Amino acid sequence: MTTEITAEPVHTTAMSIPVARLNHAVLYVRDATKAADFYGRVFGFEVVESAFGGRAVFMRAATGDNHHDLGLFSVGPDAPRPQRGSVGLYHLAWEVPTIDDLAAAASTLSDERALTGASDHGVSKSLYGADPDGNEFEIMWRVPREAWGEFENKGAVMPLDMDAELKRWGAPGAARA
Repeated sequence: MTTEITAEPVHTTAMSIPVARLNHAVLYVRDATKAADFYGRVFGFEVVESAFGGRAVFMRAATGDNHHDLGLFSVGPDAPRPQRGSVGLYHLAWEVPTIDDLAAAASTLSDERALTGASDHGVSKSLYGADPDGNEFEIMWRVPREAWGEFENKGAVMPLDMDAELKRWGAPGAARA
């Protein structure tokens, strides 16, 4: 089953802001120190700074060149979980360099009981997860642009067949999860 998502491009006469990429994300969590432990284990993020007695933690991806890629701010143990379908951020998408990295991420997320889904979007292969506070995230691998084909100008949500994708895009002799 393929779900297609189509939308007309939005054109404005106002000057647009020349965004180069997402620089960092900041999340409200119940306990920034506990959340930092999760993001350190799962993503390999390193703590750059812990401030305000651990109520704010700034983290950098191991290969990152930002001051921080993720900020975590404590809001207390009684804070409600994000309500699915309410107005607000749905998820963050973290890109990995290879399909082999995506397969390894599937194993890591499964081990952490944080894997909530997987999809083939034609232009990308994606895993979905949630941190201990219910903040959702995506880990995705971008298909080479020349292979986007029919998905160049439309969205799709299809089942992800990781074994088939590893055979097609994986490195020869790469370890398989």
